[in-house]
Amino acid sequence: MTAVMVLLFIVSIAAGALVGIYVYQQLQKQRFQEIEAQAQEVLNRAKKEAETIKKEAILQAKDTLIQMRADFERETKETRKELQSLEKRLMQKEENLERKGDLLEAREKELVKRERELERLSKEIAQKSEEYENLIQEQKTLLESIAKMTTQEAKNMLIESIREEARRDAALIIKKIESEAKEMADKKAREIIALAIQRYAGEYVAEKTVSVVSLPNEEMKGRIIGREGRNIRALEAITGVDLIIDDTPEAVILSAFNPVRREVARIALERLISDGRIHPARIEEVVGKVTEEIEQSIREAGEQAAFDVGVHGLHPELLRLLGKLKYRTSYAQNVLEHSLEVAFLCGIMAVELGLDQKEAKRAGLLHDIGKAVDHELEGPHALIGAELARRYGESEAIVEAIASHHDDVAPESVLAVLVQAADALSGARPGARKELLETYVKRLETLERIAMEFPGVSKAYAIQAGRELRVMVESQMVDDASVVLLSRDIAKKIESEMTYPGQIKVTVIREIRAVEYAK
Repeated sequence: MTAVMVLLFIVSIAAGALVGIYVYQQLQKQRFQEIEAQAQEVLNRAKKEAETIKKEAILQAKDTLIQMRADFERETKETRKELQSLEKRLMQKEENLERKGDLLEAREKELVKRERELERLSKEIAQKSEEYENLIQEQKTLLESIAKMTTQEAKNMLIESIREEARRDAALIIKKIESEAKEMADKKAREIIALAIQRYAGEYVAEKTVSVVSLPNEEMKGRIIGREGRNIRALEAITGVDLIIDDTPEAVILSAFNPVRREVARIALERLISDGRIHPARIEEVVGKVTEEIEQSIREAGEQAAFDVGVHGLHPELLRLLGKLKYRTSYAQNVLEHSLEVAFLCGIMAVELGLDQKEAKRAGLLHDIGKAVDHELEGPHALIGAELARRYGESEAIVEAIASHHDDVAPESVLAVLVQAADALSGARPGARKELLETYVKRLETLERIAMEFPGVSKAYAIQAGRELRVMVESQMVDDASVVLLSRDIAKKIESEMTYPGQIKVTVIREIRAVEYAK
């Protein structure tokens, strides 16, 4: 029973499995048919779309072909029109060329006729020119025989006559213009200079060429010299100054090219004398202290000078160089005092002329800055000063005024001329500077010699301390018109051959004397 049941159970299971397999196969077949139907449908749809796209592409290609054909026809028409236009132009040009060719042929014929006519005229002109030359030569020969003078001599006489007449007319015009200009310029210049001098009252300077140290007694000379000269050698070596100890009673003379060193040596020697302790170590100590004090006083002097003038913003090195001018003299005139005086005069005259007063004062104050180092560098102090001013940030106007105040460079601005005038005014006023007698006499002799070198000058006198030259001329050799040119020529020669402060007035005098005796 049990085995039958098991067998039946197995058979039922197998039958169920077979039924399941059959059902699964039927389902797979039905699903495959559905998938095949969907694929067929997709394929049919793709074919339809491809047909649609093909038709659209064919239509678009036809439209493009039609458009290209239209464009080609339009371009062909335009090209045909242009070719037709060019053809017409070429035809017109050919016609024009033909007409021009005809004209050229006609002109060529006309030119040939004119050339023949010109040849004929040239021959006639040459024949007549030869006849005229013969006539002119005959007339020249006749005139030379009548005048007893060759053609060249007559021409030279005529040229010389015209030249003299032109010089005389030019001299008269120059004299008239100069007299009118001088009247106005001299009047204005006198007013400005007089006002500047009146408003600035400068002191006269005293001569100071050597440094002399007074001694309390003659024994002090021996102490200064020291044992075997060690003290004087030490002082000279440290200061760079020569000590001259001679027979001058109770005095020692200090000699040095550098005025600052001379001043250091003077103060140090005075302190050593008052202290009484004179030996090399003490000398070195005192000179060191005095050098520091002098350097400080130099800076203070430069700052004080800039403050007095009202000039601000100067470079510290320019202030130090400005202070060094306190110990520098020119013809016995203190250069720092001279610079202050020039600055004040420049400022006063700048106001009268409508210029920048501060800039004028600045240029006047710095114009001799090169003298602080001109004993250390080669070259004129004006150019050295200009280079220093440029190096320490001064403007080109200031640099140009410094460089040209002694005509080392031609002045190109009113400020430069103003500094020249103030510098000459400061140095030329009575008592400002001292000249050696030999130099003074030589300058006067040179002035008179230059004047006597000109033809027609009979006498020449240098007067007003060499600031005016009076020239007497022969009235038979120099006329009134030539006097103007003569004075100008003498002044130009003095400017080119001489160096002098200020200006020199040249006065040419021509007089006519008529003498008759009553009997």
